[in-house]
Amino acid sequence: MNRNKLRVAAPLALAATVALSLSACGAGNEAGADDDTTASALSGTLNGAGASSQEAAVGSWKQGFQTANPDVTVNYDPAGSGAGREQFLAGGTDFAGSDAYLDDDELAKAEERCGSDVVEVPTYVSPIAVIYNLPGIDGLQLSPDTLGKIFAGTITTWDDEAIKADNPDADLPSSKITPVHRSDDSGTTENFTAYMAAVAPESWTAGEVETWPIKGGEGAQGTSGVVAAVQGGEGTIGYADASQAGELGVASLKVGDEYVGPSPEAAAKILEASAPIEGRGDSHIVMDIDHKTTEAGVYPAVLVSYQIACLQYDDEAKADLVKGWLTYVASSDGQQAAAEGAGSAPLTSALEERISGIAEGISAK
Repeated sequence: MNRNKLRVAAPLALAATVALSLSACGAGNEAGADDDTTASALSGTLNGAGASSQEAAVGSWKQGFQTANPDVTVNYDPAGSGAGREQFLAGGTDFAGSDAYLDDDELAKAEERCGSDVVEVPTYVSPIAVIYNLPGIDGLQLSPDTLGKIFAGTITTWDDEAIKADNPDADLPSSKITPVHRSDDSGTTENFTAYMAAVAPESWTAGEVETWPIKGGEGAQGTSGVVAAVQGGEGTIGYADASQAGELGVASLKVGDEYVGPSPEAAAKILEASAPIEGRGDSHIVMDIDHKTTEAGVYPAVLVSYQIACLQYDDEAKADLVKGWLTYVASSDGQQAAAEGAGSAPLTSALEERISGIAEGISAK
């Protein structure tokens, strides 16, 4: 099953969508006295867990949401996408952050846990950077075939002919390559391997997986663990959410006839190049990412990260908290906060409106 397919809810009537979006604004962080009055009525604790790639964005969202709602506390454990989904399915959290949407088995468990339909919406779009630590080498360029062979372990030294062909002007050392991968179940791994499986199936034959399938290299827990491992050893190369690449080298990937770096703008363009498809119910939005695009200026290795919640909660106060949180996260203010704090690509206004309409439907049983 290809998790990267963004299953889109059946189209809502425009008037209904606008009305829902406007009515939902009060729970968000839009400017205006009426909005502030409505938002300040929220109180309580909201618990979430999941994707470490979202950690910086969640930090920005928490600041904005808690500022608008001073009686609310939001906790988020960046334990990884797999762990976050497991905690949510077990009823341990109110929402999950995940770089992969629920598979069919997980969806059935989520519906049982919620006693209702499930909300599954994209709120964070970011490039997955190929990070490396190779002193003296700036602006590394990698074709899909070369990248796949590096992470499959069939290219083992930096002066391999394939890397030379991608970087004809670089003075590449003969030192060993140490690929670094996530040791935990990871949506970032799933999105990254989905890209390699799509564009370099002969080099990367392990397919799209959430758990790293290749022996060798170095494993590290979470996004921060991968970044730390790459920082800690020369000749290392890994993959991580671009917002957390720091001062490490970041490779450009070949798309068509050009090499493109992982900027938010280039990542956002892939959503325009990817076709939405119909799927589950009206409370689900999932996208089909076109990793094979050759459109100019598009960065094709991206993660689309989701917020997963219940459509109904046992407690009205909890339902209002989740509704307010999702409405703010998907709002223009929330998306701008994530862009500034985490370098993500803001959602389109059409997606913002659709998610606001879904969030407005969250209620108590």
